[in-house]
Amino acid sequence: MLSSEADVIKIIEEDVWMMTILRAAKSLHLPDWWICAGFVRSKIWDCLHNFSQRTPLPDIDVIYFDESCIEESMEKELEKELNNIIPHVPWSVKNEARMHRVNGISPYTSSVDAISKFPETATALGVKLDQNDRLLLTYPCGLEDVINMRVKPTSFFIETEEKRAIFNIRMKQKDWIATWNRVEYVCV
Repeated sequence: MLSSEADVIKIIEEDVWMMTILRAAKSLHLPDWWICAGFVRSKIWDCLHNFSQRTPLPDIDVIYFDESCIEESMEKELEKELNNIIPHVPWSVKNEARMHRVNGISPYTSSVDAISKFPETATALGVKLDQNDRLLLTYPCGLEDVINMRVKPTSFFIETEEKRAIFNIRMKQKDWIATWNRVEYVCV
């Protein structure tokens, strides 16, 4: 059973594939980098559902924060570099120093600030390796919801009617319950 940060770190450390992905991302030496969202959430839910096979991921979200170069073309170059290291992985690299423009909101101050403004608390997670290859986990909205398989909006996504509507539409589109039948949506 998973109940703590240490438990989550342990299941990721024991996953050879995830550690290989993390080492590849670390090799880019990006500032303030994390692999986030479904990469972490899906692992937790797969474990909690006792799945013997990994649930396929639509992408591997690598984020970083670099105000000195906010060109989208740089992100595409980084995706190519990752594909050269590990091909056939759905890499998605985003510089959070520019993503506020895409999302039409105030600038983020860091990658963790961006993660805190993801739509769902259960997805507002990130993991990376430090300089000594120790696994670091960030969860600015807490771990309770993801561990309890509860999907609710982050505080950022309950601020306005428009954001609440986006959250509710995402829940229908994601249809995570079809994969993880013990997941509960808390719609607003």
